[in-house]
Amino acid sequence: MSSLLEPLNIKNIKLKNRLVMPPMATGKSEDDGKISKEIIDYYDEKSKGGYISLIIIEHSYISQQGKASDNQLSISDDMVIDGLRNLSNIIHKNGSKAIMQINHAGSASKKSVTGMNAVGPSAIAHPRSELVPNELTKNEIKEIIKGFKDAALRVKKAGFDGVEIHSAHGYLLSQFLSPITNKRQDEYGGDLKSRIKIHLEIIDEVKKAVGEDFLLLLRLGASDYREGGVTLDESLIASKEFEKAGIDILDISGGFNGYGVENKEVQGYFSPLTEEIKKVVNVPVILTGGITDIKAADKLLKEDKADLIGVGRAILKDSNWAKNGIQSLK
Repeated sequence: MSSLLEPLNIKNIKLKNRLVMPPMATGKSEDDGKISKEIIDYYDEKSKGGYISLIIIEHSYISQQGKASDNQLSISDDMVIDGLRNLSNIIHKNGSKAIMQINHAGSASKKSVTGMNAVGPSAIAHPRSELVPNELTKNEIKEIIKGFKDAALRVKKAGFDGVEIHSAHGYLLSQFLSPITNKRQDEYGGDLKSRIKIHLEIIDEVKKAVGEDFLLLLRLGASDYREGGVTLDESLIASKEFEKAGIDILDISGGFNGYGVENKEVQGYFSPLTEEIKKVVNVPVILTGGITDIKAADKLLKEDKADLIGVGRAILKDSNWAKNGIQSLK
């Protein structure tokens, strides 16, 4: 049982409290994905005072083919490192720790954005679109694994405290995880262990590149909330495998096709997922989902639903939410 004001030590990182700002796409980067003044100003404003202990920067694309949308942040080449270092410096100066989320959109990408054909684990249309992607070859999978590794190393060079691998919300890694979109007949498809093979290989390569002291997070879509999709029971097994592979924090979300979750009026609506995952792993678990009241956040921790609480939309709407909330609990 924890409280929101309680610090948490993870490896060589000390979080001053249990409040996290989860990744939320801003669409504020330059056209080529580089850091803009707008992004710097945005995160400067959100991190002022260091009331949010951990800020996870919005998803950034590891390659042009994996770009999800226009004006998305890039982590796809070394040219972005200097701009990102300015971002991590400002967040640190304000008193918060900073993580970058890295991603490949897979079949959720659009040719109008990437200029390239979409790819996926199988030639199956993404539920959000009618477009059928090209099925990835094993060599192409190896290239994507290398893309995640190279992106993670850039995150470290840019001065961040860690990196988060994105496997939620219907993007490429959740496409591999989900039986809805993964119908492969080779070692990357079939049972759960095969469907998370790409995840485990990415974790292994990233850890070799960034070293043991650099925090490694994974955002897991722990339930697709769709018939034939990923279930909580499968995610309990996957979570244990990810911990064994070296993940330091599990950031839990859900919903393959958007959120699609029941009880969205309940604060912390992913808590049925995090509560069960927390029982089977020893690493910290982040809970998000419609949390707008600081006392509700504190209560969820005290009820052992999670170890860290992510508050997104409330902080997006009000940059003083964390300051006012933390002060009200003291």
